[in-house]
Amino acid sequence: MDGTMNAVAVRIDDSGVAHVELCRAQAGNAIGLAMATGLLDAARTCEKADGVRTVLLTGRGRSFCVGGDLREFAELSGDELAAHLDRVTDALHGALRVFAGLDAPLVAAVQGAAAGAGLGLAAAADLTLAASDAVFVAAYTGIGYSPDAGVSWSLPRLIGPKRALDLLLTNRRVTATEAAEMGLVSRVVDAERLREEAGRAAEALARGATGAFGATRRLVAAGLSADLDAHLDAEARHLAGAAVSAEGRAGVAAFLARHRPDHGISRAT
Repeated sequence: MDGTMNAVAVRIDDSGVAHVELCRAQAGNAIGLAMATGLLDAARTCEKADGVRTVLLTGRGRSFCVGGDLREFAELSGDELAAHLDRVTDALHGALRVFAGLDAPLVAAVQGAAAGAGLGLAAAADLTLAASDAVFVAAYTGIGYSPDAGVSWSLPRLIGPKRALDLLLTNRRVTATEAAEMGLVSRVVDAERLREEAGRAAEALARGATGAFGATRRLVAAGLSADLDAHLDAEARHLAGAAVSAEGRAGVAAFLARHRPDHGISRAT
């Protein structure tokens, strides 16, 4: 399945990987209204399509995403600018909400710059692979803005509040190696192998138990704010549901038969 939505391309392959690509390469994949709306449309496509088991988010060109489209914003002022930014963030945040609600894990492949909202997209992924030459920067306060794209929510959870404030207030550039050390990215790979490694990771997840992945994503997110008693109850409910599901039964049968389960959909030959 193929489709192009504004500045975002969507393709769902035969293994159930939804390839979502930011396509404004000449603008560093800056997020204006068209890009934000395209991301929301792409997320809804992933939500509605049958058989989506993993989402792979990439950016075309030299940079993953340089943040908001400041040239677009600079053309407006006053109430008109405020209303425009409301529309941009409504769409962008809507996309993040949809991606977060999927059972399918979100994988991001980051090259070049991930700044501002691009940092938010990288942080929102369950598995974030960074090219060895990738650079991360918050950028917001440097232009007198405050964060969006969930950055002020995700960074403290990933790297701690002190480190988050360091990045948000100083806007210092973080290399891929440092980003991995602090927990902002999952792992660093050679730049020329980024797409290949990210594709392999997405395909491996597509062969996994998508329902269990969804429950695990929600448990981890809720566990950051839930008290222990409530969280233990939630774990018990999810585990019981997983155990009686088709994926759970197939997984146990495969374990007892001493082979790895493959939950993925049939792939074209």
